[in-house]
Amino acid sequence: MGNFCSKFIIACAVAMGVPAQAWSQNAYPSRPVRIIVAFPPGQATDQTARAIAQKLSENLGQQFYVENRPGAASIIGSEAAAKSPNDGYTLFMGSSGSLAVNPGMYAKLPYDPIRDFTPISMALKVPFFIVVSPAFPANTVKELVAYLKANPGKVNFGSAGNGASNHLSTELFMSVTGVSMVHVPYKGSPPAVTDLLGGQIGLMFETGPLVLPHVKNGRLKAIAVGSAQRSSAAPELVTVAESGYPGFETVGWAGLLAPTGTPKEIVTRLNVEVVRILGQAELKERFVSLGAELLSSSPEEFGAYIRSETAKWGKVIKDSGVKAD
Repeated sequence: MGNFCSKFIIACAVAMGVPAQAWSQNAYPSRPVRIIVAFPPGQATDQTARAIAQKLSENLGQQFYVENRPGAASIIGSEAAAKSPNDGYTLFMGSSGSLAVNPGMYAKLPYDPIRDFTPISMALKVPFFIVVSPAFPANTVKELVAYLKANPGKVNFGSAGNGASNHLSTELFMSVTGVSMVHVPYKGSPPAVTDLLGGQIGLMFETGPLVLPHVKNGRLKAIAVGSAQRSSAAPELVTVAESGYPGFETVGWAGLLAPTGTPKEIVTRLNVEVVRILGQAELKERFVSLGAELLSSSPEEFGAYIRSETAKWGKVIKDSGVKAD
């Protein structure tokens, strides 16, 4: 009976000149909405998606929930999102790795970050900090560059693995400054940080949650932050850009997208809600404590940023000859 009534109401709406698709969009969401995250629970992208999902559930009266689909350098989850129905009931919390790095790292991807997704809003930026041991003979970017130029190929830097964001961040830094170091890839950042603390490697680009506690207790020394502006988590620390390399930026980031073809009305409504959510002071402060910064954008701004980041990291990958493991 309920299904008959719904069909009758839609038929009446169509008879009055309102398209059935538009009528159904006005009722959005009418059932639960999943947000695919291509990482395990607990990672910054996952935490952001869960915070947004909770607020969307409260504001829109339907459950928004996170479905973690990790693996294969975020390709598994990205493909699943790209090939989902474009009805607004599957969304994707995409990241810098899945949207901007993978196209340059892999000759063939089962999804196209530009063609297969419609941006909704930027959501998160996680700055990379340049950290060294307390005994390292440099305290500023200028001193670091001078030391590395005087000792080419003698300093080892660690990363979470070949093609990882902190690896590419260091490659970008070497390209911009004209220095050379030796790459030591690890299986994830935690063991690399452990070796940095033990003196087995000399330098890392790494996110705040893993290294700022060690900076605060004196076990590591922070030289600079790679974000365009100073980090709220460590506002006293200068940026690489203001240290003589204007335009330098290296951050991990994430944002909300939908499969291409999702109705514009749904994308617009979600953008309005997400912008409102990400502007809440309490939520922003919670992520600052994690070394991350929440921010929002229009769909057009987010799309332009994805394209610019894809071009930037594609060039870094090509110029450095980085290959995926």
